[in-house]
Amino acid sequence: MAQEPRIDVETRAQGVEHSLTSEQVERISEALGRQGVWFAAPPSRRGDARPADRTWDLVGDWAHEGRVATGRAAVHLAEGHDELTRPFILADGFNYGPSDLDELWRHFNAPYQKGTPGFLDQLRAMGIDVVLLGFDQRQIHIQANAAVAASCVLRAIDERRGDDPLVVGGVSMGGMVTRYALARMESERIDHQTDKFFSWDTPHLGAWIPLVLQQLAYLHEALQPRSDGPGQAELIRSPAAQQLLWGWVESADYSGPVTTSSRLRTEFLEDLRRVGWFPMRPYKLGVANGVGNGTGPDLPPGTPVFDLHHDPLQLTARIQPNLGELQNVGTVRFGAPVWTSATSWVPAFDGAPGGTLDSWGKIADAMGLPIQDRYRSSSFVPAVSAIALARDPFEWSADLYRDLTDLPKDETFLDAFCCDIANGPHGAVTKTLAEWVLEQLAGW
Repeated sequence: MAQEPRIDVETRAQGVEHSLTSEQVERISEALGRQGVWFAAPPSRRGDARPADRTWDLVGDWAHEGRVATGRAAVHLAEGHDELTRPFILADGFNYGPSDLDELWRHFNAPYQKGTPGFLDQLRAMGIDVVLLGFDQRQIHIQANAAVAASCVLRAIDERRGDDPLVVGGVSMGGMVTRYALARMESERIDHQTDKFFSWDTPHLGAWIPLVLQQLAYLHEALQPRSDGPGQAELIRSPAAQQLLWGWVESADYSGPVTTSSRLRTEFLEDLRRVGWFPMRPYKLGVANGVGNGTGPDLPPGTPVFDLHHDPLQLTARIQPNLGELQNVGTVRFGAPVWTSATSWVPAFDGAPGGTLDSWGKIADAMGLPIQDRYRSSSFVPAVSAIALARDPFEWSADLYRDLTDLPKDETFLDAFCCDIANGPHGAVTKTLAEWVLEQLAGW
């Protein structure tokens, strides 16, 4: 039986903040850089967003742990339509705070090649009405926002003219939210009238943020607590992050297993199984922002990315090593080690083929550290996760580099999928993926 992946931290005291002088705390805080929520992606604000033809304020169709989530949908009618006829519901993904539906439009409708209309405008030209679904708190429990998705589906059915079926899905976490919503509706015998489900670089088996970067967020927060808003690790400790991340740590000093460290992930996966795992009625489509040939970005396991030497301070953070026992991923020293972190039996996630996130780059920029371009981004949603490889989410990591080119049909939970021709930014709209989805919907 394989060893369970884990992380081990050694400190000179109960917490790093208690083992340092006030001057040392200040030096590390300066090195770690800016305040704010780390890993949260700010909107680009580039380009114009099409004004919605109508908007829906949505309230979750059920409560989760006593909380009813809320959200909003922006309806963009197809060319020539004056009523909702063929709804295509696209749910927003994971981030901190409320969805920005204008930004979601800009992102998915940005032209992916010169002279070609954006993806959403092409849908509208095909007679498909685009419904962009957002959430007021993207970081809360997936089940809570799934209730908002269910409410959106029922609203679309209620306002639709005619009886054309729906297409429902989302980008990133939005694919998990709608996957759970449709599956739960089926388990409760609620007719969702959905013909196709789609997911765009969705972490069906899990997502990855380097463990050492999670720890640095907690470390900065411990050394420089915020009193006027969320701290650096707010997104990492959020319910949705715990439910989605393959490996998660609860603090800078945490030692123990990383795949089963959050009860929220265990409970969510059990809940997902209870409602059917995937919705059964729709034809299930998925796209991955990574390649399918098993070749990941060039990120040699164990390579130092940050290697700050500012006498007497030394701070090191490394690309995730490949397996092994007590492999160093991070160190903070003031002469003698103050904090060291090592992983055991954790695979080389950073270099896996898949949709990438510029986590290393964002933290380097926050810390004012130089970084090679090749190290700015690492795998966030491995391709095997985005195409829903038929594996247990707690066991799937051994197949990170699998060649998916001729994958047998029973090896994925999806009915059809498409991988990109390069490992690109998570959630990016590329020619390969957009045209594959458009082709899948052409006969709908």
